[in-house]
Amino acid sequence: MIKKTLYFGNPAYLSTRNDQLVINLPQANGLDDSSNRNTIPIEDIGVLITDHQQITITHALLDKLVANNCAIVTCNSSHHPHGLLLPLDGNSVQSERYRHQLQASVPLKKQMWQQTIRAKIENQAELLRNLCGVATDNMMHWAGSVSSGDGENHEARAAAFYWANLFPFAGFKRGREEDPPNNLLNYGYAILRAVVARALVGSGLMPTLGIHHHNRYNAYCLADDVMEPYRPFVDKVVLEIVKTATNYTELTKEIKWKLLSIPQLDVIINGKRSPLMVGVSQTTASVYACFEGSIRKIAYPQFPEPWND
Repeated sequence: MIKKTLYFGNPAYLSTRNDQLVINLPQANGLDDSSNRNTIPIEDIGVLITDHQQITITHALLDKLVANNCAIVTCNSSHHPHGLLLPLDGNSVQSERYRHQLQASVPLKKQMWQQTIRAKIENQAELLRNLCGVATDNMMHWAGSVSSGDGENHEARAAAFYWANLFPFAGFKRGREEDPPNNLLNYGYAILRAVVARALVGSGLMPTLGIHHHNRYNAYCLADDVMEPYRPFVDKVVLEIVKTATNYTELTKEIKWKLLSIPQLDVIINGKRSPLMVGVSQTTASVYACFEGSIRKIAYPQFPEPWND
């Protein structure tokens, strides 16, 4: 069953009762116990986003959400994702899985990164070809040429071509602090990162210890590695917003709702269609299996067809 993504952007008091998330809004006259319309089963929640300075959440609820492997995302006063809370023990044989991850050889991690970048470039090319009408023979050549560890940095070559053709208007430059629609991309990637980090913990892996990313200040290096082939799915949502929205310079509630649909997007993984959140869990399970040595290939997503869905 796909888990729900909950977003709270107004003052609220969140508590728990009978393994339910209980929502009490100041503008509502208490809870409607007869209909339970202000309660949600905790087991149904995958990501919870709090985006208001006047949200109160009880410790008992936090405990139950974390025990259910729910990713809790907090936003700052600028309404951008700022913090992420995950369980410390997401798998029953976690120490064994940590050991396999820690003992992974450098050649193995380089091969895993090769697969990751190849899948990312292929998805970028697919998006350009089908939504932008751009010929992508060069990108497919770069994808096929990615070597172990991507020593030739085909990822950067593909990125330069990709961004220039995905948003071909004057002045666009991809960067966290650059002009819109970078604000939309940053928000979408933050949601994706939370989904990936949650799945990694559920697979008994340390999100901090990456196969390529290794910034000493980054607590989610492995999440940043694994999410790379999923980024074009976020880009697709942002591109659709840019094409239809009259103003995307600010993260309005309508735009946020569209970005919050990211965990429910359809992907093709292992030859089958599934929601992105489910697909990510299959990806992280395969990452562990590679560390363990039982398989040699990570299960990464592809875009579903037809494109006009």
